[in-house]
Amino acid sequence: MTVLRLFAILFITACTTVAWFILGTALNMRTSQSGMSTAQSVLGGWGPPIMQVHPQAWYQSPGAGDGKALIRPSGSKVDISLAHEPRQKGLMWYRTFAAGFRGEYTFTNPTPIPQTIYVQFSLPSPEAGYNEFLFTLNGKPTTANVTGKEPITEAVVVEAGKTATLVVGYKTRGLDRWTYSFGPESRVQNFALHMTTDFEDVDFPTGSPTERKRAGRGWDLSWAYPDEIGARPVSMEMPKVLNPGPVASRITFFSPVSLLFFFSVLVVICLIQKVDLHPMNFFFLAAGCFAFQLLFAYLVDVIPLGVAFAISSAVSLAMVSGYLFLVTGSRFAKFAATAQFAYMVLFSYSFFFDGLTGLTITVGAIITLGILMVTTAKVNWSEKFTRKTVPPPMETHA
Repeated sequence: MTVLRLFAILFITACTTVAWFILGTALNMRTSQSGMSTAQSVLGGWGPPIMQVHPQAWYQSPGAGDGKALIRPSGSKVDISLAHEPRQKGLMWYRTFAAGFRGEYTFTNPTPIPQTIYVQFSLPSPEAGYNEFLFTLNGKPTTANVTGKEPITEAVVVEAGKTATLVVGYKTRGLDRWTYSFGPESRVQNFALHMTTDFEDVDFPTGSPTERKRAGRGWDLSWAYPDEIGARPVSMEMPKVLNPGPVASRITFFSPVSLLFFFSVLVVICLIQKVDLHPMNFFFLAAGCFAFQLLFAYLVDVIPLGVAFAISSAVSLAMVSGYLFLVTGSRFAKFAATAQFAYMVLFSYSFFFDGLTGLTITVGAIITLGILMVTTAKVNWSEKFTRKTVPPPMETHA
């Protein structure tokens, strides 16, 4: 191994890096175009994020600022079931879900005389679709024209100290998250919300449940506010889904680091075992490694992400190991296959786990450095990088 050959290997690494950056940029463009073309179709078919707002009630009172004396629910019982049903469109996964909602609310007349109490309930969004819709006030269904755009308002006469009961329910579909908001209410009394999910990975952006227990593949969750001032909304984020496009592009942009580790190990093994690999051999090895991301980038369009990763990595390992087996024999090929699996496959696989990629790379780099330091501690580098000159043939005299 000479200094000139090292520079040639670095040049090959740099050229492969440029190719990876071109591939990664193309992936980002394909992902962006796919997202723009499919986001509206998903929104139209499944609806937006769902936010259900607490109902309101009031009675006419000249003493109130706007002529309306607000009445907060004296009791609220809400049941919600969430089913995660993610959909893939092109290079993107969308966190779609189905939701079943039922709420029962009681409103008490706080005055000593009968009052006409107006009860108002708003559906989450005019862009969502609703089926099995239910709205009754003291057992009587609404007569309003329900469009989802305007709040539903009904009136009922309630005797002094008596209550009116509102029952609402529907099934709908949404995207990303479901939220129950208390709107302008600063105080919530006798509120209970029960939620069931069919997924394990639960995320509460605005507040944890007061009780939780496992229920099959999902959770049985409860929020109870006996008398809460400043109650926070109840919200559930849908589980995260790995998007093929972003994962593939991140792996592609990171690949030059993996190749640099891989080639560094190969160069050291070549020096120690006195294996003579020409820069052209490294060129074909770089091409075999590049084939991993190239194949992966186009397989994720048509098959599941994990399957695409397994096929692409297996093809690249077979190409690189098979080539080295033909060039150097089985012993060196085994060392190279182990190094390629560690740096090109395992490092890339760490992108499947959010938050672990940096730690994986750091630990791998430290372990590699330690192994190389121990392995080469007694290597005479001056001797290894000295260009060997072949003496001229002896002249023979007739």
